[in-house]
Amino acid sequence: MAPTPGGNRRTCVHVVSDVHGNARDLARAGDGADALICLGDLVLFLDYADHSRGIFPDLFGVENADRIVELRTARRFAEARAFGAHLWAGIGTDRAAVIEKAVRRQYTELFAAFPTPTYATYGNVDIPPLWSEYAQPGTTVLDGERVEIGGWTFGFVGGGLRTPMRTPYEIGDEEYAAKIEALGEVDVLCTHIPPEVPELVYDTVARRFERGSRALLDAIRRTRPRYSLFGHVHQPLVRRMRIGRTECVNVGHFAGSGRPWALEW
Repeated sequence: MAPTPGGNRRTCVHVVSDVHGNARDLARAGDGADALICLGDLVLFLDYADHSRGIFPDLFGVENADRIVELRTARRFAEARAFGAHLWAGIGTDRAAVIEKAVRRQYTELFAAFPTPTYATYGNVDIPPLWSEYAQPGTTVLDGERVEIGGWTFGFVGGGLRTPMRTPYEIGDEEYAAKIEALGEVDVLCTHIPPEVPELVYDTVARRFERGSRALLDAIRRTRPRYSLFGHVHQPLVRRMRIGRTECVNVGHFAGSGRPWALEW
């Protein structure tokens, strides 16, 4: 980055979320930036835009992927779980082992694509215990922790809150709130899920409200960070809004756009 007229060097970070298997664009996401921030959801289990992509269609085929998306979009979660259980029973092997093997293949490629330095936290579809095996020396994994970048303090909280979808890294509201509280005052709050604001949590394509965090919203109002950055909602009703002095930004569905969001100061 070029120095400012006053001689002070500016800092630029690129931010991505909801990578969902897009290793090709991830390898270029840090180009021109001092650091890359990743807000999680590396794994691609099922692509709701292209039902032929992901672990689920690889195992069960596109027609079955079409069906489970149809059920979930209609919020018929009990039927979706029963349908999924029927498909898994047909495989006749350990479900967790099959998923872990597929996730490991994706993590091998995705973590190798991270530039140095990368600061990353988990999404709700990620499997945190595996990250330490794949994170290379230039990648720092943070969850309920802080780091300084270019003189600003960044706080990270990963994962999502519990939903009928039952994705791998969903935690209780109290545990999530405790991680938010542990950060204290920061310049930038980095989370996978958004604060609980209707315009930020509504997905216009899935036609449903995703879960946002009330504790995150309260922390924004109380500690007034410069930015709150998040992802999770792929097609939000509103991508950006101000809460008090805080600029709240959905950094985008990286799997679809292939473009990071840039923050410079």
